[in-house]
Amino acid sequence: MSMIASASGGEICVCDLTPAFEISGPTISHHLKVLKEAGLVSAERRASWVYYRAQPQLMRQLSAMLDIDG
Repeated sequence: MSMIASASGGEICVCDLTPAFEISGPTISHHLKVLKEAGLVSAERRASWVYYRAQPQLMRQLSAMLDIDG
């Protein structure tokens, strides 16, 4: 999630995410699907690649829920 949220231009291609992990492509796709279903990211297919973008409002809500000082 942090890679998506901090990507330059506000989005990242799955082709840039995959090499950062030592797990299989299908496993990464599964986790991205879970993030998308939770509404934390949106996805846009461009040709053969999918680009992911964090949803700022939902990220703020999640951050507030996880704030142990609040």
